[in-house]
Amino acid sequence: MRPNRHSPIGVFDSGVGGLTVLKALRARLPKESTVYLGDTARVPYGTKSGEVVTKYSLANARALMEHDIKLLVIACNTASAVAVPALQAALPIPVVGVIGPGAEAAVHSSRSGQIAVIGTPGTISSGAYQRALVARRADVVVRTQACPLFVPLAEEGWTDGQVPTLVAQRYLGVEVLGGVDTLVLGCTHYPLLRDVIAQVAGPTVTLVDSATATAEAVASLLEKHGLLGDAERPTRRFLVTDTPARFEQVGARFLGEALHEARQIDLHLT
Repeated sequence: MRPNRHSPIGVFDSGVGGLTVLKALRARLPKESTVYLGDTARVPYGTKSGEVVTKYSLANARALMEHDIKLLVIACNTASAVAVPALQAALPIPVVGVIGPGAEAAVHSSRSGQIAVIGTPGTISSGAYQRALVARRADVVVRTQACPLFVPLAEEGWTDGQVPTLVAQRYLGVEVLGGVDTLVLGCTHYPLLRDVIAQVAGPTVTLVDSATATAEAVASLLEKHGLLGDAERPTRRFLVTDTPARFEQVGARFLGEALHEARQIDLHLT
């Protein structure tokens, strides 16, 4: 069955980080309805095997398909790194991850071809960004750095001041940033620390946010398939797999507005 343009866009992440992608989607496509699923009972994905992350991702997709979604956004770098082929094979709708659009934007941004990528240990060790960048520009030089402490800093709201600055300085030394002109924020939590990261990286380094690039990719896909929505009062639904209280509290910082009435669901893992 062909997707309906009036149906919502489905978005999933392991927790709250994907709300930065949802925020970018809303800004780019304000007339689209959305359903967001945060798999908060199994967060984080970055420490789990590819097989397990793929199984969780398929379960997330099945839950969102029950809401008659017309397109699926994998708003999780770890899941985007390992689960896109399985989801594309399993679903009758377009599937968009965050890594491809982020890599595309980085290649277009970089003049020198020297690009740095920061992300969770799982995303960096997967090599997904490295492969995506090389596939788009053969002469690219990629440097990578896992920055695991950025995630709890973002979730606790420690996004400016001495502590996050010192952490950023520790992660982003000359061995990472020396000579690069583009830095990819390869985790959906990192936009909350954008100002600190930009300050440490310096004015000659352009920061690429995969959330914004993903929103552009979704808009292009919807237009290509004739699926652009035009709802005057689009619906906004939130689903979680653990109790909603912390998701609503922390998620408000990521979305930039109050979060209410997230509904807890059970995922059927097979």
